[in-house]
Amino acid sequence: MTTKKTYRTIGATAAAALGLALLTGCDGESAALPQGWEKLDTKSLSVGYPGEKGYKEQPAAGRAKANAAVALKEEGGLRTGMVSVQLDFATGVDDADEAASAAGAGIGLGATRKGTEEVRLAGAESAREARRIDYEFTSSGEDRTSAQGTRMTGVVVAGVDSKDVPFAVRINAVKGSLSSKDLDAFVDSITVK
Repeated sequence: MTTKKTYRTIGATAAAALGLALLTGCDGESAALPQGWEKLDTKSLSVGYPGEKGYKEQPAAGRAKANAAVALKEEGGLRTGMVSVQLDFATGVDDADEAASAAGAGIGLGATRKGTEEVRLAGAESAREARRIDYEFTSSGEDRTSAQGTRMTGVVVAGVDSKDVPFAVRINAVKGSLSSKDLDAFVDSITVK
């Protein structure tokens, strides 16, 4: 005999399993963007950025050749925040660890690494493994960046897409302008293809 309690238990178990599947992301499933966020889309991945905080997508003609997509935040003519996507930025890279090593080398001298961790991204199952590197650095004040000496926060997420193309998503912003929740949301918004 089946009771109401049994149905509730089955329903709760099914809901928990569905919630876990949504939280971890299934193959081909896209990451959800927070309300007010926009999306940069490339052939290897997409990533969100907070449009409501003043970030705007940069046209292809205005961005550096190495970047497949960029969103900038500018204040008073200076770049105070940037999200950039680099694809195929290193040779001989076959996995997330190698991609993180290559991307980490681009962080620059004088940067202080705060930590590296494994992350799982939404999207293609074969490409979901990635590495997140958190760091801080001091702005040089060159090329319309924040005034020299300004402390900056950075996060880079590196991995290899489903076609074995290495990628690096970089987030740089004036320290304190983005919360740790915002930085986590950048990482959680990435969908690999």
